[in-house]
Amino acid sequence: MAQVLEFKLPDLGEGLTEAEIVRWLVAVGDVVAIDQPVVEVETAKAMVEVPCPYGGVVTARFGEEGTELPVGAPLLTVAVGAADLGGAGGNGSSGSSGSSRTADAAGSAGAAEESSGNVLVGYGTGAPAARRRRIRPAGPLASVPAAQAPAPSSAPAPASAAAPAPERRPAGAVAVDEAVQSGPVPVISPLVRRLAREHAVDLRTLTGSGPDGLILRADVEYAMRTAEAPAAPAPAAEAPASAVTRGERIPLRGVRGAVADKLSRSRREIPDATCWVDADATELMAARVSMNAAGGPKISLLALLARICTAALARHPELNSTVDMDAREIVRLPEVHLGFAAQTERGLVVPVVRNAHSRSAESLSAEFARLTEAARQGTLTPADLTGGTFTLNNYGVFGVDGSTPIINHPEAAMLGVGRIVPKPWVHQGELAVRQVVQLSFTFDHRVCDGGTAGGFLRYVADCVEHPSVLLRSL
Repeated sequence: MAQVLEFKLPDLGEGLTEAEIVRWLVAVGDVVAIDQPVVEVETAKAMVEVPCPYGGVVTARFGEEGTELPVGAPLLTVAVGAADLGGAGGNGSSGSSGSSRTADAAGSAGAAEESSGNVLVGYGTGAPAARRRRIRPAGPLASVPAAQAPAPSSAPAPASAAAPAPERRPAGAVAVDEAVQSGPVPVISPLVRRLAREHAVDLRTLTGSGPDGLILRADVEYAMRTAEAPAAPAPAAEAPASAVTRGERIPLRGVRGAVADKLSRSRREIPDATCWVDADATELMAARVSMNAAGGPKISLLALLARICTAALARHPELNSTVDMDAREIVRLPEVHLGFAAQTERGLVVPVVRNAHSRSAESLSAEFARLTEAARQGTLTPADLTGGTFTLNNYGVFGVDGSTPIINHPEAAMLGVGRIVPKPWVHQGELAVRQVVQLSFTFDHRVCDGGTAGGFLRYVADCVEHPSVLLRSL
């Protein structure tokens, strides 16, 4: 006899609360092995494949591609120990009543045998999950003729969220969650439902802007703003629809949503200031050419700038810190985990080079290359994107000279590097054409004053203009 087990979206780590289904790797009726990847999801941190800890036959999938699911929402159900369900995923009319019911007595043992011992983050598989209360049909579903069988109802969903529009459940799957609400309200996220409840927004009156009419948080917030806005006097003539109602609505989610949240928080909490200076990078460019001509792995310009940053942070450690406002303390960090901004097709990401202060220019070049390629492929892990203490932003690759970047919260500073271009420059008392770069430095004014920030930036500029200054400090 088979036991139908429900596999929920696990906690993928780093405090992530939701993920978007990018691509299903299995279909209803497929046989899956233990720990086989079944779906590819995109979180605010990275794109990952989620393995299923159960082995058996897929009986249902919950959520279409493009749907956003909260952690803990059902992903799929698997018939475990279903040796007689070779055709599972069909109509189930040829199965026996035993194969269409959950085995209460032997279910736990069967699940243990058909489940890996691995534990996903926040999703233990060592023991079966707590048994849900289930509603069983009066008789075996397989005994009901196909013409008389009722249409499958909505798939089970958590009590805090209405069910998405899943694929039809095979007749052999008998578990129906009592928490399914009576009316079809296209809401998945429990956060959206709670927001609507707290602000007395009737979800049934909303038209969702998500896939297949899915109601998103932005839809509820728009309804709240509309309800709070004072009624405008009726115009003499019918006014055209506003740009808000006419324009395309693009949900802020995934990487774009995470960037929006982080930058907004940075602007709210950090009193930042920016200073900048032009520097003659001719000698630094020449030094790089000499290094690469000597043989061995190529040294990137970004690696040289990173090495200069770590040397400057050693002289000004207050800039490698974070602010704990609850404790009203500045926390100076012993290691430099250097983030660098990378633009990808999925949006702006900031991979982190661990222990950059202890790496050579050659090691930094290799790590920058590895993380950049992973960013382009969309394979960066949450660990690759978190834990930075200082950020280096090379916006010169976009052909611009200067910028006032927003600090990557909760860090305290960011160095921006513009393009390096030939410009007229006074060199040794004479006008000459030199390779000039603009350096901008944005810092948290809570951790230091302008003197410290100016000292940091001046040291960086001196090392760019005269690389021997850097060698003296190594």
